[in-house]
Amino acid sequence: MTGFLFELTFFLAAPVWLLMIFAPGRSVTDRVAASPLTVLPVLALYLVLVAPVLPELWTAVSSPDIDAFRDLTVLANGASAVWAQIIAWDLLLGQWIYREGRRLGLSPFLMGPLLVLTILLSPFALLLFLPIRAARRSRTGHPDRSTSDPNAQAARL
Repeated sequence: MTGFLFELTFFLAAPVWLLMIFAPGRSVTDRVAASPLTVLPVLALYLVLVAPVLPELWTAVSSPDIDAFRDLTVLANGASAVWAQIIAWDLLLGQWIYREGRRLGLSPFLMGPLLVLTILLSPFALLLFLPIRAARRSRTGHPDRSTSDPNAQAARL
């Protein structure tokens, strides 16, 4: 059962990824990408996976230690729960990258591969996207929204 739930984790996030990569700029894509609720199915699965290993998870996070983390990930539910957490994080990060790319007018031909990289290796994708974002903002002098807008303040980070 845990193996099935592990596989299901990505498939719950896949529709959002498909929209952002293959249907950029469509109103449905922009609405979906703007919602943090897209991760709720993945987080629900995370809760199912983590419940049986909650003591091991608590040990691993309350007093970070490589051996405690290794003990957690040796367990099928532990590894699957970590995977679900990664999928949820990658999806939120991908949505932010997508929205920033749209806001800055970056080409879908650049953003599509960058989003695929985000699915596979999100830290590398973020390290690539941040200088692209900075260069685009400085080159175009793209103004952020009003400084009183909390979304604009978060976008500048």
